This record gives sequence, C-alpha cells and structure tokens, in this order.
Amino acid sequence: MLRIVKTIALHGTLPLALLLFWQIGSTHFWWNAYILPPPADVAHTLIQLAASGQLTRHVAVSVLRVALGFFIAAGLALPLGILLGLSRPAGAFCRIALEFFRNVPPLALLPMLILWFGIGETSKLVIVILATFFPIFLNTLAAIARPNCALLELGRVFGLSRLAAFWHLRLPMAIPSIYTGLRIGLGYSWRSLIGAEMIAAAAGLGWLILDGEEMARPDVVLSGIFTIGALGLAADALLRLLGRRCRRFTGGE
Repeated sequence: MLRIVKTIALHGTLPLALLLFWQIGSTHFWWNAYILPPPADVAHTLIQLAASGQLTRHVAVSVLRVALGFFIAAGLALPLGILLGLSRPAGAFCRIALEFFRNVPPLALLPMLILWFGIGETSKLVIVILATFFPIFLNTLAAIARPNCALLELGRVFGLSRLAAFWHLRLPMAIPSIYTGLRIGLGYSWRSLIGAEMIAAAAGLGWLILDGEEMARPDVVLSGIFTIGALGLAADALLRLLGRRCRRFTGGE
C-alpha cells in the first residue's frame, strides 16, 4: 500500500501542480478564457461529449486506426529489420532507399495517397504505417546487426548452430531495443493519425479537434487533446506490461 502511495505521489505531483496553476491563472484572469478555458469548462465539455456518445465514437474510430496501423507496421518492420540485420549485403542493398523514405514525412505524401487511394480509410492507414514503421525497423536492425560478439563466440564454442544462436542468444539480446522501438512507434502512430484525421476524415479525435477549432470551441479542442494523451498513456502502459512479461519469458528479469 505504501508503495502505491509513493508511486502516485511521484507521478502525480507535477500534473496536479500544473492543474493547480491552470486553475489559479483562470481564476485570476492571467489569460483570456477564450485562449485557455478554465479546467471546469473543459471537464464539463468532456462529460457532455462522453454522455452524448460522441467521444466514444471518435475514440473507437481513432483507436481502431492506430491499432491496425501499428500492428501492420510492426508485422513488416520486425521481420525486415531481423533479415537485414542478419545479412549485411541485403542491408547495404536496401540502405539508400530506406534512408530516403525515412526522411520523407508521411504527411508530405498525403496528397499522393489521396490521389491513389481516395479519402477513405486506406490513405489514413498508410500514413500511420509509414510513421510507425521506421522507429521499429531501425531499432530492430541496430540490435540484430550489432550483437554481443563475445556471447556469440561462446555459443559457437558450445556447438550452437546459427539458428540456435539466433534464437537463444541474438534475439534475446535484441529484445530491449526492439521493445523501445515498439514504444516509440506507438507514439508515432498517434501523432501521424491525428494529422491525417485533421485533413481528410469524418470521425476521429483529430476530426474532433479540427471541428472544435472551426467552431471556435477551445474547450472541445482541449478535450480532444486530453483524450489523446490519456489514450496514449494507457496504450504505453499496456505495452510496458507486455514488455515485462516478455522479459520474464526470455529470462530478462
């Protein structure tokens, strides 16, 4: 119980302090309420959106897009990162093309994606996949390509085959870096999705934020922002939980 209290105090002090500053500033009119509405107004709007069912609908749409984009990107990035990490010639062959696309912002491709796929779900999904792919791919590639050579040599001394050495030595060594790439990629999924929804969507949290801006409703805008932040925290917490279970399975804890 004491540990839980300490954890809440450690992680909750700064958010509570910021909330208190926000409330004090709003009460004493340190800024215009239109620029930054009081916390109570934002909370009231959030409750209204949730009660009407609008918030649930927008959350469901955005979560589905992020989940699909993230899992497709991970399904492509992980095997490709492992393959190119194990084969230096293959990595050298693909390097220029991969570096080129890594430096092109996914939203810069949006006009072409709309021409190719229309303004439906496919173009939004492709943006999420492109944004999510490279953090996962690069972390996987770096971890596989630069293992602990001493451990690999020890494995050869004990007669491990290349497949056994990969499965029992190389892959477990790479898991922390791969896990970090997955967490970063999940964050990029949310960032890219919101941009895509702001440009061409009829539902989703990005659309909700844009609609709030067009209707001169900063309370709606902030409601969307806080919802995104809360969902991102929840998704990252779930990924951390899965990461701890994975490390236990592979002997990392």
